[in-house]
Amino acid sequence: MEEIIQNTVKILIVDDKKENLLSLQVILSDQGYEFVEAHSGKDALRILLKDQNFAIILMDVQMPMMDGFETAELIRQSDKLKHVPIIFLTANMDTSDYIFKGYQAGAVDYMIKPLSPEILKAKVMVFADLHRKNLELRIKEEETKQLNTIISEANRELKEKYVEIEEFANELKLKNAELDAFAYVSSHDLQEPLRKIQTFTKLILDTENDNLPEGAKAKLGRILNSADRMRDLITSLLTFSRMSVKERIFERVTIESIIEEVRTMLDGSFDGKELVIETQLEGEINVIPFQFTQLFQNLISNSIKFSKPGLAPHIIISQKVVKGVDTGMERLEPQSAYSCITFQDNGIGFEPRHNEKIFGVFQKLHEKTAYEGTGIGLAIVKKIIENHNGIITAHGSPMKGCTFNIFIPH
Repeated sequence: MEEIIQNTVKILIVDDKKENLLSLQVILSDQGYEFVEAHSGKDALRILLKDQNFAIILMDVQMPMMDGFETAELIRQSDKLKHVPIIFLTANMDTSDYIFKGYQAGAVDYMIKPLSPEILKAKVMVFADLHRKNLELRIKEEETKQLNTIISEANRELKEKYVEIEEFANELKLKNAELDAFAYVSSHDLQEPLRKIQTFTKLILDTENDNLPEGAKAKLGRILNSADRMRDLITSLLTFSRMSVKERIFERVTIESIIEEVRTMLDGSFDGKELVIETQLEGEINVIPFQFTQLFQNLISNSIKFSKPGLAPHIIISQKVVKGVDTGMERLEPQSAYSCITFQDNGIGFEPRHNEKIFGVFQKLHEKTAYEGTGIGLAIVKKIIENHNGIITAHGSPMKGCTFNIFIPH
C-alpha cells in the first residue's frame, strides 16, 4: 500500500517561464515525485479539470492574462479541488496587502524568489506526507465502508436465516405436538377394541372350552397372546407420549427414594430372579419425579429381562456432581455443574456398534422370540433425559453387561 501511495504523489507546477519549471523539478527531483507542468493559469485549470489527485500546487503569482491569485480563487471554488494546498512563488512581497491577497485567494504558504532548495524540499515534503496520510485514510475508510457493507449484508442474511430457523422450529414443535397428540389419542382409542378382543376371546375359551377342538383352543390362545403384546405396545406408546407433555415440575429428590418406589412397582415381576441393587450416591438430584421413576423402572426392567441365565441380576447405580469440562463431552457446558448418574449391570450386554441404535423407537437387538418387549423402553429413557436438558450414553459388551451414563443439570 505504501508503494501505491508513494506513486500517487503528484505535484502541479505552474509558471509561464520554462526555466522556472525546470528549476523546481531539479530541486525536488530526488524525492521521487511526479511532476505535471502548466504554463499558465488557464493551462493549470484545464489540467485540474481532468485530474484532481495532486498533493500540492506550486504556482507563480506573476503570470500574463491570468495571474496566480485569480487562478487560486477559481481553484478554491471547486469542491473537488479546494482541498489541494497551494504555495505561491513570487519575488514581490512588498506589502502586507499583497500577502493578505494571496492568503485570501486560497494559498497556504508563500515562498520568496530566489528559492531556498532546502526550505522548498521541507515544505513540499510536509504536504506530500499529509497527502499520503489522507490518501491512506481514504483507502481505509473505503475498506471500512466495504467491510461494513459486507457485515450488514451478512447480518441481514443471518437475520433471515434466524427467522427461517425460528419458523422451522415452531413448525417442528407444532408437528411434534400434533404427532404426540395423535399417538396418545390413537393409542388410547385402540385400547377399547383390544379389550373387547381379549374379553370375547376369554369368554369363548371359558364357556365353550369343552366344545372346542384342541386346534381352535391353541389359535384362540395365540389371539390372547397377540392381544397382550398389543396391549403392552399401546401402553408403551402412551407412556412415550406422556413424556412429551409440557407440564414439567422439577423437584429435588434422592435416587434412593425413586429406586425404592420402583422396587415396589416391580415387586412380583422378577420371574423368580433375586435382584441385587448396589448404590453409591451423593445427595439429591433435580428432576421431574414421575419421569425419573419411569426411567429407572425401564432400566431396571431391562436389566432383569436381559440378565444372564442362572445368574442373579446385579445392578450398580452411582451418582456424583461433575463439571461439564471434566466429562470430555462437547455438548455439555464446560463450567456448568451436572449430576452424573451411572447405571451398570451384569447382563448379556450387546455389541458396541449398537451403542447409539439402542435408543431408537422399536429397536430390538435380539430375536423377537428370545426376549419379549415393545422396543420402546430405552427410547422413553432417552426422551426423559432430553426433557431434563441432559445427555445419556450407552456402552455394551457381549456377555459383560452394559453401562448407561446420564448427565443432567445439577
